[in-house]
Amino acid sequence: MRALYARDPGELGGHRLLARLGAGGMGVVYLARTADGTLVALKVIRAEYAADRAFRERFRREARLARGFTCRWLVPVTDADAEAREPWLATAFVPGPSLAEAVDGHGPLTPYAVTALGARLAEALTEVHGAGLVHRDVKPGNVLLALDGPRLIDFGIAQAGGATALTEPGAIVGTPGYLAPEQVRTGGEAAPASDLFALGCVLAYALTGQRPFGVGDPAAVLYRTVHEEPDVPGLDRLPLPLRTAITGCLAKDPAGRPTAAELARALRAAEQPTTGSDQPADPFPRPAPDHQADLRRPADPRRPADPRRPADPRRPAAPHHQAAPPHRAAPDHQAMPPHQQASPASEFTLTAALPPDWLSSAVLRLVADRSARALDPPPRQDGPMTLLEPTVVDEGHAPSRRRILAIGGSAAAVLAASGTGTAIILTNRQKTAQGGAAQNLPTHVIGFQAALTGDQKEVGLAQERGARLAVAAHNAREDTRFRLALTSYDDRGEAGRAKAGARELLAERSLCAVIGPTTVAAARVAVPLYGEASTPVLLVSADYDALGLSAATERTLCVTTAPSRYRTTPVLAYLTWVHKVERTAVVQDQAAGGMAAGLARDLRETPPSEGTTTVHPVASGTDDFGPVVAAALATRPEAVVYAGTSPTRAAACARALATAGFTGPRVTFEPVMRPAFPEAAGEAAEGWVSGAPYSEPQSSDSKAARAFTAAYRDRYDAPPARWAAEAYDAVGLIAASLNANGGGDGITPGQVAERLFKLTYDGVAKPIRFNQDITHGLRPENTSFLYQVKDGEFRFLGRYDQVS
Repeated sequence: MRALYARDPGELGGHRLLARLGAGGMGVVYLARTADGTLVALKVIRAEYAADRAFRERFRREARLARGFTCRWLVPVTDADAEAREPWLATAFVPGPSLAEAVDGHGPLTPYAVTALGARLAEALTEVHGAGLVHRDVKPGNVLLALDGPRLIDFGIAQAGGATALTEPGAIVGTPGYLAPEQVRTGGEAAPASDLFALGCVLAYALTGQRPFGVGDPAAVLYRTVHEEPDVPGLDRLPLPLRTAITGCLAKDPAGRPTAAELARALRAAEQPTTGSDQPADPFPRPAPDHQADLRRPADPRRPADPRRPADPRRPAAPHHQAAPPHRAAPDHQAMPPHQQASPASEFTLTAALPPDWLSSAVLRLVADRSARALDPPPRQDGPMTLLEPTVVDEGHAPSRRRILAIGGSAAAVLAASGTGTAIILTNRQKTAQGGAAQNLPTHVIGFQAALTGDQKEVGLAQERGARLAVAAHNAREDTRFRLALTSYDDRGEAGRAKAGARELLAERSLCAVIGPTTVAAARVAVPLYGEASTPVLLVSADYDALGLSAATERTLCVTTAPSRYRTTPVLAYLTWVHKVERTAVVQDQAAGGMAAGLARDLRETPPSEGTTTVHPVASGTDDFGPVVAAALATRPEAVVYAGTSPTRAAACARALATAGFTGPRVTFEPVMRPAFPEAAGEAAEGWVSGAPYSEPQSSDSKAARAFTAAYRDRYDAPPARWAAEAYDAVGLIAASLNANGGGDGITPGQVAERLFKLTYDGVAKPIRFNQDITHGLRPENTSFLYQVKDGEFRFLGRYDQVS
């Protein structure tokens, strides 16, 4: 909770604003009080997002649907204005932490608490599903823990059954690790059963602190979700009702999962009163037969809901000191006649509030602290946070170490830590002549062109995530002089669509720069169009050397990755400084054509340690590397390099070397760094080293990389994918150029381009320096990285000049 800034309104829609609960790229969340004194969380959406018609429709739908909920375990929407210039929405204020925060910070919940949690979340989903809706993002971050029980939040992506999705075609909406197998297989179609699968994942996480399908690369998590069994340590030792609940929810076949009503009924029957201690006494005795619900759905999914059961007389009534939420009447805890029919939602009005000791003492302290702070919010600041204009540092004069003196908010910390080439100093000075101007900041649009669908979408989607995270981080800063917006175009990596995409992005009002394209075919036709329009285009991953562009089309081309002509640099460094060798053999795979020939030539002309290099071609028409490997080893090399692009052919080379007993350094290049290489090579892949032009921030020990990784995981619930950090840095570089130009409305794309090449930028991924001549080329030193296969995966070693 933070103090209001001077530019924050004092009142909005009849709500008096008290403090800031958080700020992000989408907007600001305030603590507010209604006219009758009720505390609410009031979310205000930034105008640049509200200008999007589809987004405003999503917001309007979220508000309308959420206002109809009455279940106490759903956070109710109390008021909203979807037509305001900056739409806002007010919900009941819950001072507790999220389930993710509680488990990550204070450990797993007890089986008793998980049972109570599951019963109430299932009740919440029963009302959602009864309204014909699907939540589609049930995860620990969307579950808040209150004294009397959990609250399910965030229906921003809920969708009415049969309605048209307002997301991009073919997109899978949800969070890897909590998506159901059928969503992955069918491209994201959600149903009530998929919410139950996600709930099973949430319960497993709450119980163990681990995700049942692991963490890591999202594609790998999705693969395990579809093809492997969940990993829930200690599952066989759990009481039967909870064990049955989790295994039932995690069934691969949606027809084998319980409905939300069936799950709630079974878990509710398992609850027992506590003894007043931290742990309930024997919390899971086997319930009586008439209270045991079969958690497997019947073969016929059209079966109507079970008739209502009488309330369990063994369950405690709600504690007298626990009041029902103000948005609904207090529940009636009297049992109803056993044969009386009622809707599932009405049945769950019988659920009692939990006693506070369902949470651990550490989590209770969190709730108490936040409740106290809500009653005594910090006073409004006298002046807004403002940013001192950064100094543009010429090439060769970048500070060796930047010091952040003050940072506001975790997202802002990521941008500040990633660097603008200078120290960012925040002051709390009062604006004078410009007072209030910050409420109408100019918005600069960054175009993003990439393959977002098709067989080359992996790199494009990763870069889009990194770029959006950077935009959100910039917009979250309270001291910025301008806001950023990202407009994406999916060119599918195709030349024809790339030309249309470039023209569409160039028509964008307030366009200042473009990131992408991500494929050589698309970049070859799009870059000249951006050059003609004097618009800077930042190539993050496409190989500049393969474009074959004329100098006239490159005036505004900003390449932020090392071209392929420098691919041997990390390999030479490794074989010269880390594992010094004087005799090197290169297996040149002729299936890779000119690329492999160029690598072999470079290594022969510039051998590691100024020694000798021999080159041994292998024909493209054979998969037998044995004879060529034998010829290479006959030269008694200390290291062997595979020069090629095929992971499976590289694996054949690795197997041949292992069969021959060669154990010296074995090195290759980035195109080989795909799962197919260790899968096909097996044990022979262990120890192989590869150079690559991208970093892995989650494995870096730098402060900026750690901050970026934390923010990325928080937003996308996954570690950063390759090229995400590089795209993040591209946005930071553009923002630094805008800052150096003053940040105002009148900045032209040409001015942005001119400043880009004068900046030195220490990014999350790598330092970025440009030659100060007419080429504006990227200085390649210190811009490549080394990876090594360990336990069947390529593991990050570090920047090549820092590996020892």
